[in-house]
Amino acid sequence: MIPSPDLSTLPETARQLLSAGTDARLRTMAARGIMLGLRPDQVVTVLTLLARDADPAIAALADQTLTTLPGPLLHGALAANLQPFVIDALVLRYGHESETLAQLLVMPACDWETACLVATSGNERATEIVATNQERLLAHPELIAALYMNRATRMSTCDRIVELAARHGIRVDGIPAWQEAARAVENELIAEPSDEALPEDLAFYEQQALADGLSGGAGDDTFFEDGDGTEQITDKFKPLYQRIAEMSVSQKVRRAILGTKEERMMLIREQNKIVATAAARSPLLKESEVAQVARNRGISEEVLRIIAGTSEWLKSYQIKINLVQNAKTPITIAVSLVPLLREADLKRLTTDKNVSSAVQMAAKRHLERRKH
Repeated sequence: MIPSPDLSTLPETARQLLSAGTDARLRTMAARGIMLGLRPDQVVTVLTLLARDADPAIAALADQTLTTLPGPLLHGALAANLQPFVIDALVLRYGHESETLAQLLVMPACDWETACLVATSGNERATEIVATNQERLLAHPELIAALYMNRATRMSTCDRIVELAARHGIRVDGIPAWQEAARAVENELIAEPSDEALPEDLAFYEQQALADGLSGGAGDDTFFEDGDGTEQITDKFKPLYQRIAEMSVSQKVRRAILGTKEERMMLIREQNKIVATAAARSPLLKESEVAQVARNRGISEEVLRIIAGTSEWLKSYQIKINLVQNAKTPITIAVSLVPLLREADLKRLTTDKNVSSAVQMAAKRHLERRKH
């Protein structure tokens, strides 16, 4: 929680403006930013407090003033050591201005929750600023999770902060597949990870390619020339399987967690267990996707174990029956799910040659028990 305001740092004249008993005209002038004798940082502090005032008219006026501060007043305030609640208020209103945001985030009093807000929803430049403060990242692993889960954060930045946490023995629970992410960075073979931010949706690029007609005309960016003068296809127009094949392991892990459905469904079948299990832990997985995966006999046992160990997925009857019928599902798991199946499905299992004899026997035993 962001620390409460320390009013003792304000002069008496400023504190009087915050009192409901003060003349309404003076408070209205203060809400407009007219406060004679106060420094810029004190003016902004009073405005921030008035924006929370119990009087709706005063609060609205102060909020409007705070949102449209004149440049000299804002810059004067930024030159001082602002209190955490003031920094937070300015980040909310001026976070879109890169230079202003940078000045606010590096202030000693900037609260980690303010930085976390930026890490969660900020653009690429904003996330880069948050990621530079290693001391704050190590003290609050939630920041590392917020940066990693923000699609705008560069892949190279994600690798750097994951490596930082792993090196200091910090587990980041906010990343769904933390172990996989950390192991991928630790075992990374590609020396220069990509700086490309995670694309929002593969469909966007496909639609763009269709709209451009892949004409190769003026302004078309489908192809480019490499250093040797050889024409190469731009990454975003490459087939999905090709783009995935060219990714490093850490890139694949992040795409497995945050990528599109198409990317997840391809990466969950990866032979590399780190990548496949990361996809299985993605918070974006839908029930229909999991049901499809549970039926696929080309899926690794590790992935099937994760699905079977997730209570949310076992609420689905289709996922349960798919796991039981999948020959790759570990026998102990398949047998444990047999009692949860309907009688008609149990009867089919007793003669199903695609399941193990242990599952057939378990189905027969459970049918017998239901008769008594």
